[in-house]
Amino acid sequence: MIRDTSAQDRPIAAPRNRKKQIVWIGLGLGALVALGLVVPTVARLMSADSSASTARLRIAEVKRGTLVRDVSVQGRVVAAVSPTLYARTAGTVTLDVHAGDQVKKGDIVAEIDSPELTNRLKQEQATLDSLALDVERTTIDNRKAEAASKMAYEQAVIDRETAEREVERNEKAFQRGAQPEMTVLRAKDALAKAKLSEVNAQHNVQLDRESLAFNLKTKRVALDRQKLLVEDLSRQVDELKMRSPVDGIVGQLIAQQRANVAASAPILTVVDLTALEIEVQVPEVFAHDLGVGMAAEIQDGGERYAGQVSAISPEVQNGQVTGRVRFGDKKPAGLRQNQQLTTRILMDEHPNVLMVERGPFVDTGAGRVAYVVRNGTAERTAIQVGATSLNAVEIVSGVKEGDRIVISGTDEFKGAQRVALN
Repeated sequence: MIRDTSAQDRPIAAPRNRKKQIVWIGLGLGALVALGLVVPTVARLMSADSSASTARLRIAEVKRGTLVRDVSVQGRVVAAVSPTLYARTAGTVTLDVHAGDQVKKGDIVAEIDSPELTNRLKQEQATLDSLALDVERTTIDNRKAEAASKMAYEQAVIDRETAEREVERNEKAFQRGAQPEMTVLRAKDALAKAKLSEVNAQHNVQLDRESLAFNLKTKRVALDRQKLLVEDLSRQVDELKMRSPVDGIVGQLIAQQRANVAASAPILTVVDLTALEIEVQVPEVFAHDLGVGMAAEIQDGGERYAGQVSAISPEVQNGQVTGRVRFGDKKPAGLRQNQQLTTRILMDEHPNVLMVERGPFVDTGAGRVAYVVRNGTAERTAIQVGATSLNAVEIVSGVKEGDRIVISGTDEFKGAQRVALN
């Protein structure tokens, strides 16, 4: 036999591929990780009643803080003081200003020509002068009458004294036998008559004084009444010159130049630009919460100004309540009537409460149900809603601080108890 090399041959093991091993190990580990992730997810999906995508949901965290109940509305600037001037009487109007003119308080802006009122004033003034002369004449007559009455009294005193001396003389003569008794008796009768005349004259002086004073008082009352009438007519004639009641600008000219106007007809308006307010239209749902004196915040551009609710209409029109907001100590410069400004009315504050961002969930769950998110699952939870504002809502019970709530609409959950979030 021929010897070959088979005796020298030995089997050699094939070299191992390290890269393939690493790949297979990585695939195995990945499969284990995927299985670890999928199993809980599958378990969560199997335990949930429904599922939803978080991309279509809004979730907010429950926080503790101060909830401010407010309402934000669009208001327009109006003049708090914008008086309209009316004609006091019928006549022809003459306008002394134009729309937009600056005026000061007391400036004449228009004048009414009323010949009838002017003539009446002149007539009543003439009557006043006549009554004044009558009072002066009565005063002089009273002095003369008082002097005559006093003279009559003094004459009666003299007559009485004369009668007393005559009685005394006749008595002496009778005692000496020079006069008969009859003469003495006649002298005594004359004395009695003189005394009576003196008493009457003294009484007449007092009566005449009172009568003359009463007559003069009557004349003076008529004079005073006439003075009041003339003063009133003078005021009416002076009011024919219509004056601006405030500092401001002339607004609307209602009457035309040289037009005949009736009594109480509007002539023009004056706008006081230093007293501006914001007129707001608040939805009817907030009507019961609004009150005069509530704080407000007015926004003009990037600036915010403090304000206060000054008036609220007692009626609702077209589902809205009209209110007025007055500026505080500071207000924007260059405001114009009917300018639009955003106004926020602060109705009340609730400090240290649990609250969450407001969303459709309040209406969807009627304020009694919310979905609390825990471990990727939204669980239906009974809650109690308290005060609400435009941006937040108070949660009285059912959740705690730090919980996360689905605040978007939950109609797609269809009332499920547990909803898995993808």
